[in-house]
Amino acid sequence: GSTGKGGARKVRATGKVPGVVYGRKLAPIAVTFDEKELFSSLDKEKRRNTVIALAIAGGDGGKAEEVTAMVRDAQINPVSQRLVHVDFLRVDLNEEVHVTVPLVLTGKAVGTTNGGNLHQSLHVISVAAKPAAIPTKLEADVSALDIGDALHVSDLKLGAGVRALLDPRDAIASV
Repeated sequence: GSTGKGGARKVRATGKVPGVVYGRKLAPIAVTFDEKELFSSLDKEKRRNTVIALAIAGGDGGKAEEVTAMVRDAQINPVSQRLVHVDFLRVDLNEEVHVTVPLVLTGKAVGTTNGGNLHQSLHVISVAAKPAAIPTKLEADVSALDIGDALHVSDLKLGAGVRALLDPRDAIASV
């Protein structure tokens, strides 16, 4: 069945760009895939943590293996902007993975009106979540911050099934 709105899109491993699928204590598999197909499968918002279904063709006309994977690392040629190599990480939809998610501050801190400066100390947050629960981004509302106030990791609204992998006392933003 489908896995909610972030349902895995399929990428057939047959194209031109090399990659490797690793993780879950299995031997890494070298794959090549179609760059356009991969890009069209990646969630525009959360390019890095999109869960996709890779169909890996078996050798000698063997059966294709379906692998649920996430793009862990993509190397892009800075000149041509083409993909050079992609690392896929095998995931289990029922097991947590550790990922980093961008942190976006929203609102206007009260303290900035009183001459303070808003300082964002963390721009990404490391979280653990099952693949389908990985947020696109985390938002923190700084409106209430006055001079000398700070928001901490413990103040983040993480959503169901998402845990921050940072010290809850770490500051994320301060005025």
